[in-house]
Amino acid sequence: MSNDFDAFFERLCSETGITSQSHLARELDLGRAAVSLAKRKGTVPARWILDLAARFELNPLWLEKGAGSPRSAGFEDEGHAPYHEIPKVRARLCAGGGSFETEGQVEGYYSFRADWLRSRGNPANMVLMEVVGNSMEPEIKEGDMVLIDQSRSDILSGGIYAVGVEETVMVKRVERLPGTLVLRSDNTDYSPIHLSGDELDNVRVIGKILWTSREYR
Repeated sequence: MSNDFDAFFERLCSETGITSQSHLARELDLGRAAVSLAKRKGTVPARWILDLAARFELNPLWLEKGAGSPRSAGFEDEGHAPYHEIPKVRARLCAGGGSFETEGQVEGYYSFRADWLRSRGNPANMVLMEVVGNSMEPEIKEGDMVLIDQSRSDILSGGIYAVGVEETVMVKRVERLPGTLVLRSDNTDYSPIHLSGDELDNVRVIGKILWTSREYR
């Protein structure tokens, strides 16, 4: 989380059409009280930074800390720049039974070919995260880095998605059945998770996994 709500809000307003905290709450699909609480604490949830940066094509590091320019080179000259920088956040996706690490500061950027990214979606909506746990092995292993398109929340059965369930964010294969959402692991040691009824109110599809990278140790 950042530590200066007022500076964040001033930067946001300077580059977007947002004019009030109520307007910000509407953009984030939150109640006004959530924004008031963030202001009192002087903090900005990392998810807000990523969502707003993607929506308004802003540099998330600038939006969070005022570092760099408001819009990265990939946003300013996307038609000509051969590469586009995608932010990697410190938050990690759970592939198992552990908790989601909510520390979401941008810790760096990775360059991808801009034409490859655009062929798969809008680069402004993409983010990189690291995976912890072994529930998606052998397809995705612990320590892998995954590229997530946050704009692709419509479920295609069998696709791999980052899914938020209450305070945990997991990477799972997702299947939608009548009245039920099924989260499946590739590792057969893990049973499918069936969510239905009121449980669906606590589910948020973060985005579709587009790509994975593995560093051999």
